[in-house]
Amino acid sequence: MSDQWHFKSETFDNCNCAINCGCQFNLPTTHGFCQSAYVGRVTEGHFNGTSLAGLKWAAIYKWPGEIAEGGGKCQIVIDEAADAEQRSALQTILSGDACKPLSNVFAVFASTCSQFCETLLLPIVLEVDLEGRTARASIPGLLESRGAPKINEFTGEPFHVALARRSGSFEFTYAELGLGTTSVNGEMAMAFDETWALFCIHHFNQDGLIRDRPRLTAWLGH
Repeated sequence: MSDQWHFKSETFDNCNCAINCGCQFNLPTTHGFCQSAYVGRVTEGHFNGTSLAGLKWAAIYKWPGEIAEGGGKCQIVIDEAADAEQRSALQTILSGDACKPLSNVFAVFASTCSQFCETLLLPIVLEVDLEGRTARASIPGLLESRGAPKINEFTGEPFHVALARRSGSFEFTYAELGLGTTSVNGEMAMAFDETWALFCIHHFNQDGLIRDRPRLTAWLGH
């Protein structure tokens, strides 16, 4: 790739599936269609020398059926604090236009979308505790989203469940799982309650997913 970049983001994702989301377990979607909202904050990153660190972003998706069947719709939201070069860089990365084909989640999802809404520049609020499996995301007038751990029905305590993907994933190597509630207005209107949520570190460059061990796995030891 001619573009050289690095993108590391703390990301909260909530979709309309049950907690055994088919994307991760090689199953059909819970309801026969998919709707999903990603919100993240870049902790480290650059694009051809333009720094991206500290910027927030969102990517909202809707598919009328299974993702692999296509026909999806996408809208990208970029932190209003980004300058012109940063906006262009994030747009390129989030659209899947600056990497090897199908090498990260943005490129894969873009390949299944036939409609791309206007990219929005808006203030994005994101509070996320990846280890604690909690999140609050807000884009005024557009999106409100919350995430929390699944609660053990017998003990009333948070139930810990996570996914480790040493291979076969184009999205993450490790993710904490929980439940989320999201509402979206406008062209991408959707709403779901107490459904699949993941808390992960997206770590990509122009060649695809970077398969390091994120800090989330520190409890595993060596």
